[in-house]
Amino acid sequence: MTDAIRSYRDLEVYRRSYELALRVHKLSLAFPSFERFELGRQLREATKSIPANIAEGYGRKTSPADFKRFLVMSLGSCDEVRVWLEFCKDLVYVSEAECKELVDQYDQVGKMLTGLLKAWH
Repeated sequence: MTDAIRSYRDLEVYRRSYELALRVHKLSLAFPSFERFELGRQLREATKSIPANIAEGYGRKTSPADFKRFLVMSLGSCDEVRVWLEFCKDLVYVSEAECKELVDQYDQVGKMLTGLLKAWH
């Protein structure tokens, strides 16, 4: 598996989580001003944590245990993002449809992370 992967950027889960983090970051900038610094900040930090932990863990890939530990942290951030998105929906900062789409996207990222965890030697 690792033969074709030369960088964390080669991991589809990294690319997808990075793109989602950008999308959610932009979305959070439309929140009411006080929420951009409260809920928006929490949401932005959680979304960015996913690709950042993938990248940091990949940098330690010579230790499979270290890499897996960072993947587990990314999984935790995935769950956190879903909670914050539910708050955003319930506070009517995002539509129910947009929340569902984003939660579904983060469900997919979580599945990809789980698959990578299982596959990494």
